[in-house]
Amino acid sequence: MRLCRLFRTSVLLAFLALSLASCGDDGGADPEGADVLRSSKARITMSTATPLDIEEVGAGNRAFAFDLYRELRTEDGNLFLSPHSISTALAMTYAGAEGDTETQMRDALHFVDETRLHPTMNAIDLALGDRGQAARGSDEGPFRLNVINATWGQRGYPFLPSYLDVLGEHYGAAMYLLDFGNDPEGSRAIINGWVEDQTEDRIRELIPMGLITPITTLVLTNAIYFNAAWNQPFEVSDTRDGDFHRLDASVVSVPMMFQDEEHRYGEGDGFRAVELEYDAPELSMVLVLPDDGRFEEIDASIDDAMYTSIMGSLSQHRVEVTLPKFSYESALRLNGPLKALGMTDAFDGGLADFSGMDGTRSLFIQAVLHQAFVDVNEAGTEAAAATAVIIGRVSIPELAEITFDRPFLYFIVDKPTGELLFLGRVVDPGA
Repeated sequence: MRLCRLFRTSVLLAFLALSLASCGDDGGADPEGADVLRSSKARITMSTATPLDIEEVGAGNRAFAFDLYRELRTEDGNLFLSPHSISTALAMTYAGAEGDTETQMRDALHFVDETRLHPTMNAIDLALGDRGQAARGSDEGPFRLNVINATWGQRGYPFLPSYLDVLGEHYGAAMYLLDFGNDPEGSRAIINGWVEDQTEDRIRELIPMGLITPITTLVLTNAIYFNAAWNQPFEVSDTRDGDFHRLDASVVSVPMMFQDEEHRYGEGDGFRAVELEYDAPELSMVLVLPDDGRFEEIDASIDDAMYTSIMGSLSQHRVEVTLPKFSYESALRLNGPLKALGMTDAFDGGLADFSGMDGTRSLFIQAVLHQAFVDVNEAGTEAAAATAVIIGRVSIPELAEITFDRPFLYFIVDKPTGELLFLGRVVDPGA
């Protein structure tokens, strides 16, 4: 059976079966130019999370992934993202949210309460940290699934020790101190350089010029890099140019890989699917091919129930798989989609409550940024992604001075209508 008809590369393609690996403290040397502030508490390595906690947090993260995908799917072209990276960066942000901001984030992101969320995210990390032992990468090197968190704070800003404790104990995240106020561009370069290092140079310029400003106070980052060989690689000699049918009915010739092997394959209402395993047996790519004429329907309705149906349909078959090679990247600004999901107060300087970070209500989210890269070829898959949540503080208006010591004009105005009720001037207040 040949999987060569219409599909759009999307979140369905990958990371459905990928999750957090070791996102602990092993991120290499501290970035040059940044002092480091660490919690006095060590990373928790004996988690109290239960199997039910892990199941519920995983289901919530998938529900958010598909909600976000439906918000993003209206854009033209290919789409690729790491829901796990986004959820992790926002979970670190959620640790400082209070009041309505906390409630909106919990509902939009499908988080459980904080007392369970952070220990469970940590438990998933610890459980998956040994994935791919002795497995191969797609580049003839070793298998890599590296996930790491870091936060970047304004030097001298009074972050609460309790907030730093959550970051350190459950996310293995140190806080690197930068001077956003006096050197926003230099700070941006340090953060982007760190992201490049963690993603083997696949994610460049995560934060574009101009988004780090003097009011920026905190940036929370997650980076993920994945490199895995197929358990059953495609033979390069079997790759041939073939037709790919686009959504607009045009046809493009692209390199098509082919193999005839045993895989888990399934069919359901409106789709067929196949699972391709990696050399690391815990991980796989699940590819979903909507029936002819039903791509928009399937693409618009994908949710956790459909995902469960897809995964439940799979069983062992001999399958002829024809799959295009592809490589591309996505760059996303998530402010709008997150607001559309109900997370509105966090972006409003007058309403946001991140007092769990600093004990005040002066912080709000300036931007949530995400970039992702994927390359699929005969040998396997290389993928990378990074997320940045940029937190700013409500700027206090600069002190202004005005002394009416010379002639002046004045108005008395009805502001709603703009009606001038009185108009005058003073040239001699002593007259």
